[in-house]
Amino acid sequence: MLAVLTEVYCRETVTLRYNLDDGNKTCDVELFEDNPEEYIRRDIEGSDVDTRRRAACDLVRSLAANFESKIMEVFSKYIAAMLQSYSANPAQNWRNKDVAIYLVTSITIKGQTSKHGITQARSLVNITDFYRDYILPDLQAGDVDQLPVLKADAIKYLMIFRSQLPKEVLLASLPHLIHLMKASSVVVHTYTAYCVERFFTMQTPYSFSPAEVQHLTEPLLTSLFQVLEKPGSAENEYVMKAIMRTFSLLKEQVIPYLTVLLPKLTAMLRQVSKNPCKPHFNHYLFETLSLSIRIVCKSNPEAVTTFEEHFFPIFEEILQQDIQGACSDHNLTNPCAAEFVPYVFQVLSLMLEVHTGVPEAYVGMFPHLLHPNLWERPGNVRPLARLCQAYVEKGVAHIVASDKLSGLLGVFQKLIASKTNDHEGFNILQSLILHLDPQEWDKYQKAVFSLLFQRLHSTKTTKFVKNFLVFIFLYIHRYGLAPFIAIIDSIQSRMFGLILERLVMPDIQKVSGQVERKVCAVGLTKMLMELLTSAEYSQYWAPLLQSLIGLFELPEDESLPDDEHFVEIEESGGYQTAYSHLVFAGRRDRDPFNGAVPDARLHLAQSLGKLSMAQPGRLAPLISSGLAPEATAHLQKYLAAANIQLA
Repeated sequence: MLAVLTEVYCRETVTLRYNLDDGNKTCDVELFEDNPEEYIRRDIEGSDVDTRRRAACDLVRSLAANFESKIMEVFSKYIAAMLQSYSANPAQNWRNKDVAIYLVTSITIKGQTSKHGITQARSLVNITDFYRDYILPDLQAGDVDQLPVLKADAIKYLMIFRSQLPKEVLLASLPHLIHLMKASSVVVHTYTAYCVERFFTMQTPYSFSPAEVQHLTEPLLTSLFQVLEKPGSAENEYVMKAIMRTFSLLKEQVIPYLTVLLPKLTAMLRQVSKNPCKPHFNHYLFETLSLSIRIVCKSNPEAVTTFEEHFFPIFEEILQQDIQGACSDHNLTNPCAAEFVPYVFQVLSLMLEVHTGVPEAYVGMFPHLLHPNLWERPGNVRPLARLCQAYVEKGVAHIVASDKLSGLLGVFQKLIASKTNDHEGFNILQSLILHLDPQEWDKYQKAVFSLLFQRLHSTKTTKFVKNFLVFIFLYIHRYGLAPFIAIIDSIQSRMFGLILERLVMPDIQKVSGQVERKVCAVGLTKMLMELLTSAEYSQYWAPLLQSLIGLFELPEDESLPDDEHFVEIEESGGYQTAYSHLVFAGRRDRDPFNGAVPDARLHLAQSLGKLSMAQPGRLAPLISSGLAPEATAHLQKYLAAANIQLA
């Protein structure tokens, strides 16, 4: 019975691949030649899930799960016969080899992932020997356009079995893949790019080092960019992704080639910005641009001006089209321009953050970024907020001097009212706390706190509370506890005590994120140092210390109220561009303490030691009577690690 099923499957595979029984249907080979994008989509992305051939494969794999040895024995004979037929007359019988390779690659799979390819294989063939005897000859063939289907099969074999083949085989195959990029077949040169990209994402022990591929840098980059000049591949997303991954692997090794490659990337950007039609290609292009900036400016920050010279004319054109639409009616904005705007904001942020100040080219742009309609589009909010943070960090004095601080705070007010975007409002506010002159902050702080408490009272969410707590403790770290108490109690008498009872102590455990929890720990430590002398609020000292130790030692409280809608859907009419995060333009986590507090636990112990010396004999009774035994034990460990004894 198994032999009969196997024979049926093999005949079905050949029939479906070449449609030997129905000349009116499009076979795989016709699709390969006439519609390569669809062929690639089916083959690489697995969009053939509903086809008869996929059903046949699934049937055989199910049988193999229970009768593996028998199934493999029957298929081995069938594959051997087809390969023998091919060897007898390769020119006439190349389809037999194609089907044989298809059977090997489809049936051998026992477990796989997109990152590693095959992770478990059935014993249908010896994978390395099959590669040497039947795959390598097609990769080595001098004529890149001869029998392209077999070349595509050979490349796919490498892709699928990359984690099963020895690493030296993969390294040795790279020159062959680079040579095959010259093929005129869209499928063949696309597969080579995809294969290289998959190689460069492999992890230990298969991960490639820059030194291992250094000698291939020039031919690899040259060949990849030449593929983009071939008919049918001008915006080939697999090739652009391979370029991005090559840059990511080689890092500083690509710098000598950017003199030639950067104008090519700029030309691509100019072309696609006029008519974006391949979103994945566009995304990888912007990732590559961002990666280029990061690589070069890491060792040479002044080089950012070269990138600005290349990109600014295109960015300005995109932004002008979008801003003009926003100023008239954002529903009528050119979608082609709007699609690229979130990318432009991210790359601008990356470049601005390299500077020590705000160059003149950026100065005139800032007022336009505050236009309300730009912030109406969900895709703009996150990158715009990040760009505003960069402006604050690099040139907040200019914002104040140009009378734009109130406009920026208007943006904060809009964001803080939204359950979807309130965290971005806090991001801007935290940058202002760290960089704005205290005298300027004094003019606005009461209004800011009033807005925050209004939102807390009207629409309290866990996300808002977490961000509010981080802001509170960053404020205390920057300005001290006394100004915080003064501003809070000026809004409502003895309101500070309510904040401690209803917000800080019950919810501080909900704060998430390493940097955010550290901010809370350092700010709360400063609160403890200054609270002991407060006539009105000193009774909260021990409970707050208990909360701080809990922040260090207890897991994050991830509970949410049953009736809380964590994110709201905010509807707005017209075209809405989506936000696509650029990994290589991403904002790195910043330490607001600039390395001054490497360990928050030791910082607490050292601070308690100083407080104990200032007020000898006062801390020990508070700790012994106010802390739970577990918290006391943890605190003793902190003190011992810091070599501190309380007076």
